[in-house]
Amino acid sequence: MAKALANPLRQRILRELELLGEATSTTLAARLGVTTGGTSYNLRVLASHGLVNEVPERAKGRERWWRRSGNGLRFPQLSEQGPDLRAAVEQLNQLWLTEDLETFGAFLEARQRLGPWADALPYSRGSIRVSLDELAEFFEGYLSLLKRFQRSAEDTPAGVRTVQTRFIAFPDPEEADT
Repeated sequence: MAKALANPLRQRILRELELLGEATSTTLAARLGVTTGGTSYNLRVLASHGLVNEVPERAKGRERWWRRSGNGLRFPQLSEQGPDLRAAVEQLNQLWLTEDLETFGAFLEARQRLGPWADALPYSRGSIRVSLDELAEFFEGYLSLLKRFQRSAEDTPAGVRTVQTRFIAFPDPEEADT
């Protein structure tokens, strides 16, 4: 799955589906500036990994609608990964970090024209002293909070917009092992 996700076009398709809620291959192709064959193929690859689902109730003739699946994405821990998976996950992490920094930069550039949303930048930096078990518990708490505020496109009321959230926690590389 990590190798499938490391494809930049598939990442862009997932991002568009996150923004649109549901879309056809044709809609995605037009928005991304690629062929419908390219989006169709990559949607099928994403579907084979459970990352997107068809929306059968919207299908008309040969037109197929797609949406992101509600499944979370988790990979085995580093110590449980083989060399191929490890390389794919590392590539994916680099891709995501680059994309996140670009998206944040785009927000900062667009901020002045966002009206009341210009102030929507809760930001925090800090550190905590935790055991491995406590860090896992901390992360699960974050995921629970995130799920509490997630809603589907059809359940989104007026005045609501997509807000990008990111969580990263890692051991301080400067601190000696204990």
